[in-house]
Amino acid sequence: METKTTIRKMLSGNYISVPKYQRAYSWDTDKQVEQFLDDIDNDIASNSKTPYYFGHFIFENDGSNEYYIIDGQQRLTTIEIFLSAVFNRLESLKKECGITLTVDEIKIKEDTLKSNSNRCRFSTVEYDNQFFKDFIVDKPIFINRKSVKKNFETVSSKKIAEAYKYFLNHLKNKDCSDCEKYIDCVVNSICTTHIIHKKAEAIRMFVFQNDRGKRPTKLEIFKARFMYEIQISSTLKEEDKTEKIIELQKCFENIYRAIATIENNINEDDVLSYALRVYYNSLKIDISTENIDKELSQKATAIPFIIDFTSELANSFDCLKLFFEEKDSYKIYSLALLGKTQAIPFVIKAYEYGISDTEKEELFAALESIVLRHKIIKTRAHIEDRLNDVFSKFTEENRDISPIINHIMWLKKADEESWGWWCYWSDDKLKFELQGKIDHTIAKHLLWKYENYLLFQKKSGYKFMPMSRIVNPQLEHIAPQTPTDGSPVAAGYDTYDEVFINKYLDCLGNYLLVSKSHNCSIGNVPFKEKRNSYTALEQQREVQEMTNDKAVWKRGKIKTRNKKIVEFILEEL
Repeated sequence: METKTTIRKMLSGNYISVPKYQRAYSWDTDKQVEQFLDDIDNDIASNSKTPYYFGHFIFENDGSNEYYIIDGQQRLTTIEIFLSAVFNRLESLKKECGITLTVDEIKIKEDTLKSNSNRCRFSTVEYDNQFFKDFIVDKPIFINRKSVKKNFETVSSKKIAEAYKYFLNHLKNKDCSDCEKYIDCVVNSICTTHIIHKKAEAIRMFVFQNDRGKRPTKLEIFKARFMYEIQISSTLKEEDKTEKIIELQKCFENIYRAIATIENNINEDDVLSYALRVYYNSLKIDISTENIDKELSQKATAIPFIIDFTSELANSFDCLKLFFEEKDSYKIYSLALLGKTQAIPFVIKAYEYGISDTEKEELFAALESIVLRHKIIKTRAHIEDRLNDVFSKFTEENRDISPIINHIMWLKKADEESWGWWCYWSDDKLKFELQGKIDHTIAKHLLWKYENYLLFQKKSGYKFMPMSRIVNPQLEHIAPQTPTDGSPVAAGYDTYDEVFINKYLDCLGNYLLVSKSHNCSIGNVPFKEKRNSYTALEQQREVQEMTNDKAVWKRGKIKTRNKKIVEFILEEL
């Protein structure tokens, strides 16, 4: 491979793979992928005589035509996705005219995408590669089928598919000439390369390069560092190094599959942080590299630590996958709905230790109550410090949850006069904060719980309603934030004086849970029209019932409803 070359020459005759320690594909369509395409479009539009420059690539190589990409993987993956999309569009256009690709076009495709021996020129990370081969290189026409979704076992495979669909959408109005220009621009673009011949040096280079450019996640950096430490270990034989790296890779494969499931609830670096807290049995451990650095510096125990901690990390992801996939238990689902919270290390332990579902429900309900109080009261107190003692005593040998629940109950009932700064989460403080403006995310969660409370009252034995039942849930101000047509009273609302704006407009009594489409449809219409649309949820019908006598929504009604919701929350939390 030449130091200065073109994309086509770099790929032609060679086979490039993403090594096991590398990050997966992570570009977003609305950021890097869009910029990638804009840059190519701008270059073609400029009619420049100078070839486009695709930057520098670093590879690991043992002297054969097999290369591992160390730096530039995101760019090269995107190039391959883009070329596949362009060739797909070009072949479709030519097929409509009853013709096929030219000999030159076939040769370019073989040089850059798939050789005549039926082998892909580029292979992505191992756990995504079958998807990449099947749906991007071999059968790209099927990428829009709904059945493909089941193949999104990782976040990265989903991003690959999204990038491909983004390119297809951009190309749908392009003709053969446009496609040919794209192919010519990309395959003849200039790039530079650097080759490294030692694996340990290659892994170290990966960490070095990505510590200075667009950073990968901390999880990816640790993964690479762990593999590097195994590779340079003086305590392991070569065959043992291979075995340990395979073991490590399998753990991370499971981790990345779990990430695809929980990514909407919590990110991988958050899980890393929580796994560290479980591993060291302390809520005071953060995600800094200090603890990892110390462990890796002790060469005699570095490898056992790597294996033990990676195992704990995989367990943590597996536990959280079960937690966030819960659909049957209201109390477990309710805590999971909050996503990233201080309770997560307790959750991991609860699943790891195999406590019963009944105990999980009791523990998670207590944890949710203190987490929500902490969010509502907005104290600067460090709640982890107040929970660390009961967390550290909750072990596989001591699985009793009662000390945790009793401690949380004490935190909620602590008397301010007696306990001072320990009394941040008391009933009085909670009740006071519930009278004012509530963060909308928290208010949505509280009103979702209130909805289920109303349902449970009406229907004995009723299975709870998941938040997902509401399409794009939003918070609606019953009395709108902006007075309707400047005439609030005529529209069925109160006078927007200083007291109403400060005390009633932004309180739970004036908030309602609705779908996004519902929210958009009602806007600032008169209350009578809003009231007629309030039919989907129990809390909406409650507002109807409260105004049966007269279709107006004023401070008296808001106060009554607010009192009921606050009483429910105080009882629930």
